[in-house]
Amino acid sequence: MGRRRTREREREQEEPAGEPGMELLADADRPDSWFLVVEGTPQSHVDLSDPSYLDFSYMRRIAHAADLVAPPGEPVEVLHLGAGALTLARYVAHTRPGSRQRAVDVDAPLVDMVRRRLPWDRRAQLRVGIGDAREWIAARRTDSADLVISDVFAGARTPARLTSAEFYAELARVLRPTGILVVNIGDGGGLIHARGQVATARTALPHTALSAEPGVLRGRRFGNLVLTASHRPLPLDELDRRAHRDPEMARLLEGEDLDRFVSGRVPVHDAGAVDSPAPPDGVF
Repeated sequence: MGRRRTREREREQEEPAGEPGMELLADADRPDSWFLVVEGTPQSHVDLSDPSYLDFSYMRRIAHAADLVAPPGEPVEVLHLGAGALTLARYVAHTRPGSRQRAVDVDAPLVDMVRRRLPWDRRAQLRVGIGDAREWIAARRTDSADLVISDVFAGARTPARLTSAEFYAELARVLRPTGILVVNIGDGGGLIHARGQVATARTALPHTALSAEPGVLRGRRFGNLVLTASHRPLPLDELDRRAHRDPEMARLLEGEDLDRFVSGRVPVHDAGAVDSPAPPDGVF
């Protein structure tokens, strides 16, 4: 789920894309670039000519973790929960040639449309499957991934079963000791869901950080918060520098600031988990 930049863009709708509620729209600002919109929510943007270009600010912040998980250019093993248009998988394949990547999405028509209309470089070692993200991650080997990216939305909400401590335990299990988990969280207002997600992630991974644009962190608008977590200390200084220098400047919460952000929230378990909050009407 992503928020488009505010300037107006002319868009041309192409042929029906997969199923009702799914649109593939041309980006008039960039040749060979496309927006994937599902049920009115912009899910992905891809530039087929330049996979290193990331239009959504939250995707750039996820990419910061991908850049820092290993020395520049070194191949890594990545698991993507939520395929969308495979924007971040294309980015990793471009910036880290030889990386082995697997992605899963529950929406078979969407994946089929992306294969046909937004084909990726066949030299990339990328396999895309259809299935439930939680069941899929449970079937992955322990200590098998350098980077795990969880960006799963049904429309504009993350399903409850992908927000619990039990789910985070599975994510932590497949992550290598030096690996990084990145989770895209949608929230607004008092950020109750985001605060609970940080508390929940900490039950499985002790080192955490959270980044978002200042307006989102202050509860002034609904948006994307990027949770980064690991078994090991995170590269906080560099994550902070990159977030601050982004064209849509973001703030990184860590240490005592993040402790205060989470204060009073308890981890979410399967029995009490709920879907992430729906965005207000018209936010996208």
